[in-house]
Amino acid sequence: MTTLIDKQNISDYIGFETEATEWLAMDQDRINRFADCTMDHQFIHVDPVRAKETPFGTTIAHGFLSLSMLSYFSEQYSVVINGVYMGINYGFDKVRFLAPVKVGSRIRAKAKILAIDEIKPGNFRMNTEVTIEIEGEAKPALVAEWISVQMVA
Repeated sequence: MTTLIDKQNISDYIGFETEATEWLAMDQDRINRFADCTMDHQFIHVDPVRAKETPFGTTIAHGFLSLSMLSYFSEQYSVVINGVYMGINYGFDKVRFLAPVKVGSRIRAKAKILAIDEIKPGNFRMNTEVTIEIEGEAKPALVAEWISVQMVA
């Protein structure tokens, strides 16, 4: 669900927490396609028989696959400044992979706005802490501080 905010009310949204997104299943096909795309075919991701012998007991999603799902999830939790005509991915200040995402798990995201700064007229840098949760697990898969820039007319 998109949250629209007005430029004059930006400071009201520092600390704003979004609702969690819908759950998304991490199936073996998605993991395999990511492995093909990145050429990272480490057995813990793509070989269920060998992965069964690891402490995970099954294959796990690449950490970067979980991280890449932020783009997908951001469509569901986005916080947008009224009048935005373009958004740009500016990068990350911090990313931590805290728990493995086992094949068959479901993940979702939630976000918290840490800062919004007008870096030049009409360009707003937004620092967002995003957490990827794993259904039924106490520890999240990852926590990242994601930075984007919204260009507002």
